[in-house]
Amino acid sequence: MSTTALRIQPSTTTTAISSAINHIGFTLPRNYAVFRRPRNRNFTVSATASSFDPLQICVKASVTAPNKLGDCPFCQRVLLTMEEKHLPYDMKLVDLGNKPEWFLKLSPEGKVPVVKLDEKWVPDSDVITQALEEKYPDPVLGVPPEKSSVGSKIFSTFIGFLKSKDPSDGTEKALLDELSSFDNYIKENGPFINGEKVSSADLSLGPKLYHLEIALGHYKKWAVPDSLPYVKSYMKTIFSLDSFIKTRALPEDVIAGWRPKVLG
Repeated sequence: MSTTALRIQPSTTTTAISSAINHIGFTLPRNYAVFRRPRNRNFTVSATASSFDPLQICVKASVTAPNKLGDCPFCQRVLLTMEEKHLPYDMKLVDLGNKPEWFLKLSPEGKVPVVKLDEKWVPDSDVITQALEEKYPDPVLGVPPEKSSVGSKIFSTFIGFLKSKDPSDGTEKALLDELSSFDNYIKENGPFINGEKVSSADLSLGPKLYHLEIALGHYKKWAVPDSLPYVKSYMKTIFSLDSFIKTRALPEDVIAGWRPKVLG
């Protein structure tokens, strides 16, 4: 055990205090004390802190560059959640084309992401992110049920259009219809899906839009039209988040990842 102190401004909230302490690798006990020094009006938070073990997560490795994160949007979703919650993590890169035995022992189906929570390896990004929200509720990333499915059909319609060989089969229109609906939603409710702050819904959709932009741009020379300005603005905002930049795949990996579906 050790004692640490942080000096912060008077306006800093308890939530920010907790996040700051978690970020440097400590947990904040329930009975922490806050003291104000009259001379400079700063606050000192004094707490007995224990080390915070990084969460272990297995993710897809890059196929184009050594020691880089691969192109799985579901892995990025979980990493984004950890980043936004300021949770330290130990990322284990897995070559999905040649899965090692140690990985198959903890993930028999050979799928990523998987995260070790309470001594158990948990698969599925939906399950993992919900577990992280319950276990580490600060900051809150959850959304009301009626907002959780906003934009949820964009990814499947993107895949349909990407794989299509027939320009008149309606797959492009289906994607444009979904993007148009999302454009109207963000216009009325944005800048994020849950309003002013980023949420779990954005962390799920953002990586999929990143794949959409890169894959359709490369394979079909297609881009989100200027007639959908709120979609374009939303994508720009999400892609510029520090957490997103830190966890995004290389464009080359996104292109390589979709090649089998495009070329067959």
